[in-house]
Amino acid sequence: MTPEAPKRRLIVALTGASGAIYGIRALERLRAAGGIETHLVLSRSAARTIAEETPYSLAEVRALADCEYPVRDIGAAISSGSFKTMGMLVAPCSVKTLSSIAHCHGDELIARAADVCLKERRRVVLLLRETPLHAGHIALMDLATRSGAIIMPPVPAFYHRPQTIDDIVDQTVGRALDLFDLELGLVKRWHGSTARPGTPT
Repeated sequence: MTPEAPKRRLIVALTGASGAIYGIRALERLRAAGGIETHLVLSRSAARTIAEETPYSLAEVRALADCEYPVRDIGAAISSGSFKTMGMLVAPCSVKTLSSIAHCHGDELIARAADVCLKERRRVVLLLRETPLHAGHIALMDLATRSGAIIMPPVPAFYHRPQTIDDIVDQTVGRALDLFDLELGLVKRWHGSTARPGTPT
């Protein structure tokens, strides 16, 4: 009997930082594309941010994911390295969550799942939403990076000439998903200028 191909799973976490639309848009685009099983965790503050910043209800956000876990459930499937995933996207990532991940403080599921991904050498992408930054924030980013996390503040690109906020959000989400080798057609890619023959490079 041929063994089944492993499912492609991605953990998506939303925290209470501003920018809930990034995580929501990632869930929307992944559901529309198909082929990726999404595992969602919402921090206790995420519900407030979703309500303040977006037209989505909590039920609508939860319905976008294939599976959802309570943030206090440290016995969830995603808390074990034996549960195979592609990694984890934290979008948006608060400084509190960054601190928990950087210090391996896994008393809640978001930090625990991230720690599991890092120890298994899986990709962890943190869309850190904070500015300006003080030395403590920078030290936390350094510490998390040394453990293997990728810090990706959602800094908007402008070379693709965005016309709407959705254009900016899609470009950022697409670039974040690029880091998991997921191509969903969201990114308008830079191709540079074509050098003319004989032009010095």
